[in-house]
Amino acid sequence: QVQLVESGGGLVQAGGSLRLSCAASGRTFFTLNMGWYRQAPGKERDFLATINWTSGNTYYADSVKGRFTISRDNAKNTVYLQMNNLKPEDTAIYYCAARYGNFGARRPDEYNYWGQGTQVTVSS
Repeated sequence: QVQLVESGGGLVQAGGSLRLSCAASGRTFFTLNMGWYRQAPGKERDFLATINWTSGNTYYADSVKGRFTISRDNAKNTVYLQMNNLKPEDTAIYYCAARYGNFGARRPDEYNYWGQGTQVTVSS
């Protein structure tokens, strides 16, 4: 089992930045992959980025490449999503997710563990 707790959401003006955190706990992190998703009202849950806990390899959705950065702090068992130049269309609930196995999964159903989500609202 892996437990995930997100934090860091809030209200920000367009052009601003936020850093989301996802604290992970549970069994071994070997072969663990972490992902960030978001879901706006009435829309599907969209993949944003993923990172392999051991290697640090990352992969991004085209929609956020260059604006968002995923990273991890092994000592704190925490994954981050740094979001810059935020736009009103980035408004959504942001979720952290985890899965064991191969790196690069993008479909939500490939992830076994989910956090509760954190709201990000970007005002124009």
